[in-house]
Amino acid sequence: MKLIFLFVLSLAFVLPIAAQNEQAPIVDKDIKYQNWKYPTVRDISKELDLRELSAGKKLVVVVYFAPWCPNWRFDAPKLEAFYKKYQAQGLEIVGVGEYDPVDSMKTNLNSLGITFPVVYESVSRAQRGATKHSEYRKGTGDKRYTGSPWYILLDPAKYSKDGDTLVKSADVINGEMIMTEGEAYIRKALGLPAEDAAKKPQPAATAAIEACDPNKPTAIKKP
Repeated sequence: MKLIFLFVLSLAFVLPIAAQNEQAPIVDKDIKYQNWKYPTVRDISKELDLRELSAGKKLVVVVYFAPWCPNWRFDAPKLEAFYKKYQAQGLEIVGVGEYDPVDSMKTNLNSLGITFPVVYESVSRAQRGATKHSEYRKGTGDKRYTGSPWYILLDPAKYSKDGDTLVKSADVINGEMIMTEGEAYIRKALGLPAEDAAKKPQPAATAAIEACDPNKPTAIKKP
């Protein structure tokens, strides 16, 4: 009986941790992704146009996120590291904030040390089902409750020359980025040789505060 009790107790800790792991592979999807012009989080009087931001870049990573979501907080510092490492080689990363007031987004970005550009599409959780983010991710098979983070990886060389639709297919990530896969993808897109992942230090995961999906238990830390 004691062994059974210990086994059940261990599951009580393991299952919540596993439930928070929403890593997903990079997959090619049919998606009519449209150009956008959104206000910036750091200065709402300014707007960024995605097509203009992409000019001269080899790869544009657009990441949609909810600031209060721990899955975003796991990915954000690693994305910032990629931005600093590869920006000069032609990488652009841009965040699209969702489902939280702009002031909360600013606080989140400052706490995470994010320097890449960030805009926002929505400012309330009540808008969750009415955003382009929601339309795109569900159209590519993302069945998560909030869909934070969600990625689309864009090759500006494949953009349509005019019109609102930039591409009709693209690589997406319906979840957290698998960082080794993500960096290999970035390096290939930038024309850089493969890097030995075993030699790179792995950043520590931050603690989860709130589950992105209210139907899932909150994890203590990422596996």
